[in-house]
Amino acid sequence: MRNLGWVALSFAVLAGAVWVDNIWLLNFIHVMAGVLWTGIDLFMGFVMGPIMRRLPLPARRAVVLRLMPRTLFLLPTLSVLTGVAGWYHARQLGFLDMPWPAYGWVLAALVIVTILTIQGLGVLLPTNLLVYLEMRKAQPDGARIGRLMRRYVYAVGFQGVLQMAIIVVMARFVTGF
Repeated sequence: MRNLGWVALSFAVLAGAVWVDNIWLLNFIHVMAGVLWTGIDLFMGFVMGPIMRRLPLPARRAVVLRLMPRTLFLLPTLSVLTGVAGWYHARQLGFLDMPWPAYGWVLAALVIVTILTIQGLGVLLPTNLLVYLEMRKAQPDGARIGRLMRRYVYAVGFQGVLQMAIIVVMARFVTGF
């Protein structure tokens, strides 16, 4: 229940930032949420993932049971905060009204963030939840977890590629068109 409080507070701060239309505050929320989302995603996928695959099931289970409840709230919240703050910040800065070809960079950002969010909320979140629920059982079904994780590994790899692509696009925004 405490996690839901933090989620609600995060969205309340975002709503306040949108309401006051403060450029610095929206930029801060967008950048911080994006850095945390990308950093945690890349760390989990490329550092924790290979380590977890090599752990024996009891150790893997212990880590998953402690880690998953936090990430089930944290990562979806960060992804939504990043996208929503980014949209309103882009509107503030006039990026949504840019002429072509500069608008191509805006379109690239919108497409990448949309794919990242849909994949995160529609594939990664449900898979994490299913693995977590399976690991909570007295006798987890290793074959089922394996099937879930095979799909998950490909999705995380694609997520990592898109995370790097959005960094390239954001670097372009910061340095100008």
